[in-house]
Amino acid sequence: MRLDYFLAHSAGLTRKEAKQLISRGAVTVEGEAKPKANLQLRPDQAVTVHGERVQPPGHRYLMLHKPVDVVCSTEDPGHRTVLDLLPPELRTQVHPAGRLDRDTTGLVLLTSDGQWSHRLTSPNHACGKRYRVQCAYPVNDKDMQALREGVLLRGEDKPTLPAQVERLDEACLLLTIREGRYHQVKRMLAACGNKVLGLHREQIGEIQLDAALAPGEYRALTEDEVASI
Repeated sequence: MRLDYFLAHSAGLTRKEAKQLISRGAVTVEGEAKPKANLQLRPDQAVTVHGERVQPPGHRYLMLHKPVDVVCSTEDPGHRTVLDLLPPELRTQVHPAGRLDRDTTGLVLLTSDGQWSHRLTSPNHACGKRYRVQCAYPVNDKDMQALREGVLLRGEDKPTLPAQVERLDEACLLLTIREGRYHQVKRMLAACGNKVLGLHREQIGEIQLDAALAPGEYRALTEDEVASI
C-alpha cells in the first residue's frame, strides 16, 4: 500500500492532507524521515506521525442514505453508483452489502468485511428489512392480511414468507420482509392488484437509517450497530 494511501485510511485524512504531512517531515517510516508519498509499504513497517505510531486500518462499516437514480453497484457506465457518493479514499475499500433498485431510496450498508456482508445478505440469517411503501391505491384489510400470510408472486410457485405490515394511511405502509427476491416489494403489491409509487428502506435488522443523513450522505456505523448483525 502506498504511504499516502495508508495514512489517509489509518488516520482519517484526505490524500491531500496525508501528502502535506509527509512533505512537512511529520511522517517517518521505520525511523527514516522524509519518505516519499508513493513509497510502497510492507505490512510490517512502522509508520509514525509526529512520533506516534499509526496503526493499519481495520474493516469499514458505513450507512448511506441512497438517493433516487443511484445504483447499488461498484461501477455502472450509465448512472452514479453508491461508491461515487463516497470520498475517493473510501471507494476502493468498501462494497454495498445488498442492493436497492435505482428508483428506491433509503438505507444502504457498505463494508470491507466479507463475512459481515454475508451474514447481512444470507437467507439463512433472515435479516428483516423495513420499507415505507407508497401505493397507487388504498390497501384494504384483505390485502393487509394477504401480505401478512404470504403472497404468490407472478412466475413463482412458492409464496413469500409472512411479512410485518403496518398501515400509515390508506395508501402508505410500513412493510418488513425477510427475503430478498427480485423486486420483491413491488411484486408483492402487484400480486394484491396494487402498484408501488415510492419505496424507501428505513431499517435493516436493528440498524435504522440515521434521520440526520440527507440523501447522498453517509456515516460510520457505531460498534453496537456493527455487532447487531
